[in-house]
Amino acid sequence: MMHRLSLISLFMAVLLSLCFVSCVDEEEFADTPQGNLEALWKIIDEHYCFFDVKQQAYGLDWNQVREKYRVRVDDVMTEAQLFEVLANMLSELRDGHVNLTAAHDYARYWTWYEAFPANYSDSLNRLYMGSDYKIASGLSYRVLDDNIGYIRYESFMSSIGNGNLDEVLMYMMLCQGLIIDIRNNGGGELTNAEKLASRFANESTLVGYYRHKTGPGHSDFSSMEERYLEPSANLRWQKPVVVLTNRHVFSAANEFVMYMKALPKVKIVGDHTGGGAGMPFSSSLPCGWSVRFSAVPMYDAQKQSCEFGIAPDYYVEQTDDDFHRGRDTLIEFARQLLRNS
Repeated sequence: MMHRLSLISLFMAVLLSLCFVSCVDEEEFADTPQGNLEALWKIIDEHYCFFDVKQQAYGLDWNQVREKYRVRVDDVMTEAQLFEVLANMLSELRDGHVNLTAAHDYARYWTWYEAFPANYSDSLNRLYMGSDYKIASGLSYRVLDDNIGYIRYESFMSSIGNGNLDEVLMYMMLCQGLIIDIRNNGGGELTNAEKLASRFANESTLVGYYRHKTGPGHSDFSSMEERYLEPSANLRWQKPVVVLTNRHVFSAANEFVMYMKALPKVKIVGDHTGGGAGMPFSSSLPCGWSVRFSAVPMYDAQKQSCEFGIAPDYYVEQTDDDFHRGRDTLIEFARQLLRNS
């Protein structure tokens, strides 16, 4: 029987995997540089969810990583030196959801977007938005001069209500098409991504799968569980839609792109998204530092991992010529695409 996964049931499934997460209680580690490194390595070894994906992509060998970094710690090193070693060890995972947090610093891996073209400009966005655009909670929006609707959603951390969405879509109802710009959206709450995407679905739509950890082995997972996007009971959009993306689209924003790509009237324009397809959890080290890591892997409707991002339907990059002319290449491409629709 097909399993229709709500956010509540996903949360319950995730709680199940938490029984394997907490602090490492099977073995006590000393609050020493070596003890903290061993504790961190074991937490990741038993609970991180993308070892198979990373091994296939670039040959990650977590046992080899342990040997590489354990010789870099000693009992006379400072906290700052230990933090740097542990942060570098975690960076071997190449995962934007993996962080080490101490009172003095926050270790992060941001190469997933920093090493790529921005394909977004605040100054260009201000030219398109003007000063009289409307704001509905986390959404900024206006109708462009060719009767194309434009919505900018900067972060899924900003909540949106059904009343907000009803008002925005009513305002856009005479538009020929709609652009949803989520460039530089680093994620936030999955409920916001699902709430917005549901306004473009007319039937229950398979959008992906998930699994959860069932044991400490790198391949110890449950079978894949289906995830469905249910259509909103409120006002729904029936015209063509373009979603604008760049490499800085991550986590819940990456999930939103996955949802939208499964819908028939939606096209994705811009750059490959940044990824972040693992639901993150946290644990702690003997010294009290907190570590966050990907623990529940998500997959698209073809059962492919989206950890390394999602390809657009149309690759479009911001050109220098357009920038100097005050034109956003991606917005202009989307407008032309919608006019031709």
